[in-house]
Amino acid sequence: MMSGLVLPRLQGVKALLSVRGFQVVTGKALTGRPVTNVKCPPFSHPAGHARCGSTSSLYDHDALRSHFHKHLKTPEYFNFAKDIVGVWAHKKPGHPALRVTDGREETLVTYSELFSQAQALATALAHPAPPRCALLVLPKVVEWWVVCVAASWCGMIISPGTSLLTPGDVVHRLAESEADCVVCGPAMAAALDPVTRSIPRRLVVTHHSQHVPDGWIWYQDLLESARGRPTRPCVLSRGDDIAQIFFTSGTTGKPKMVPHTQASYGIGLAPAARFWLDLTEDDVLWNISDPGWAKSAWSSLYIPFMVGATVFVHQMAQFDPEECVRALREHRVTVLCAPPTAYRALLQLDLTRQTFPSLRHCVSAGEPLNPEAMQLWQRSTGVAIYEGYGQTETTLVACAARGMGAPPGSMGKAAPGYTLTIIDEKQQELGPNEEGYIAVSLKDHHPIGLFTGYLQDERRSSEVFVGGYYITGDRGYYDDRGFFWFVGRADDLIISAGYRIGPFEVESALLEHPAVVESAVVSSPDALRGEVVKAFVVLAADYKDQEPADLVVALQDHVKRSTAPYKYPRKVEFVDALPKTVSGKIRRVELRSREWGRA
Repeated sequence: MMSGLVLPRLQGVKALLSVRGFQVVTGKALTGRPVTNVKCPPFSHPAGHARCGSTSSLYDHDALRSHFHKHLKTPEYFNFAKDIVGVWAHKKPGHPALRVTDGREETLVTYSELFSQAQALATALAHPAPPRCALLVLPKVVEWWVVCVAASWCGMIISPGTSLLTPGDVVHRLAESEADCVVCGPAMAAALDPVTRSIPRRLVVTHHSQHVPDGWIWYQDLLESARGRPTRPCVLSRGDDIAQIFFTSGTTGKPKMVPHTQASYGIGLAPAARFWLDLTEDDVLWNISDPGWAKSAWSSLYIPFMVGATVFVHQMAQFDPEECVRALREHRVTVLCAPPTAYRALLQLDLTRQTFPSLRHCVSAGEPLNPEAMQLWQRSTGVAIYEGYGQTETTLVACAARGMGAPPGSMGKAAPGYTLTIIDEKQQELGPNEEGYIAVSLKDHHPIGLFTGYLQDERRSSEVFVGGYYITGDRGYYDDRGFFWFVGRADDLIISAGYRIGPFEVESALLEHPAVVESAVVSSPDALRGEVVKAFVVLAADYKDQEPADLVVALQDHVKRSTAPYKYPRKVEFVDALPKTVSGKIRRVELRSREWGRA
């Protein structure tokens, strides 16, 4: 897993590998330098511990967490392309790294092919010198993975972006990141041409040269330019060198720049592979996420390549539940990682009439998935869903793992490398069942996967690093058994007549009612109480013709019975769809702004 480091620096890496049963052996890199390669026997664990996929009582989360915790260190030198992808290309050259389908045909790309293409691209990009930073705006095409690996090899920083970026967004990102390269498709190139003319290198990924605008370089031509040249040696990157920059938005201000390093993702995501995704080289992982987001870097690039797994990629333009069901079955997907909105859409189908012979493990991330949906999914498919919690600024912070016994809807427990706690406004740690801010304690160490601050933004960095803690901006609590529970974003909290109400619990109660497909709860102005709970509800097809006033009362009564009565939505509005980000998160901020704008 964490392989390819030269022998004197291996002690901690060997210990980290041993938890998955990997063996470290001496070999030769493709460049001829002595490295350590991985030999990958069947999944095994330290004595006395069950496999993560087991429900055996031998599973000891604290012991396994402690083992990882001691060895999650930033090495002096580390390079994801050489020390991860290159090792798999050398050890298992014919093993599929990618299986890509457009819904009709499937294309296989082996680790050897991916690595060779990345080396060729890195050689071309580095002539005469590699760009400092590239804005990467591509859909789910093979070239996205090639560019990411090539960038690591030649030392170019990647700043991923969604294809929904506007020219104004791009101008901001180029200026802030000081990017000197843009890589995108032909439609985006045409849209961005007027605002990128000062950028030295502009690459267009397309199969047809006639689609390349003037002043841009055709990706294929750039690759051809490297033909016959010696392969550029891999850059000697440090573990703390920046590898990727993500732009993340808050409720106010311009998007912030979040840097992640060669090691923060290349090593820091190891616990996610082991504990949360339960991934091995034999798995086919489908991560339903837009390539512009950190979650795609997590589960479509770093995590699967760490363990030599195969990434399944479906190029459907919009999520189609029926096509998703077909793909899960026909493409032999074994591990599914999807946002809650995808699971809820799939649950509108009759999944009990479907069979998924290969599917063995499901995880959810992005925002909490309601317990009712998790239970229905397991009854329908026979496969449980395990919640994961993290942010763009972090790696996996907490998760529910197999054998842990986490109750449905819980975030689980802290992931290895993180010390998670709940604090109040004065940074005092709270006890069980006391709601406060979810925070990472930095008193013993700074986690390898936690960023060190927003680039060029000391003010907003100082707002999240306070008093020896990283404050996530989320509110929650932990119960008597140490399981963490998400309440909501701090800025989503509703305070009505003195009562503090988190939207997630109200949304969960609403989803228990058969009339509700999806809901979003926000604050709404009220002359008497200051603000009240308002629910935006997407109705199931069988309920759309019913009398709205009767449905409102039925839903309100249902919430009063399901949770504390003061939490019920005093206002209900039926909508055809909820506003969402491209990653599937509900944009409560948009709904809240709409409500308060009406006041």
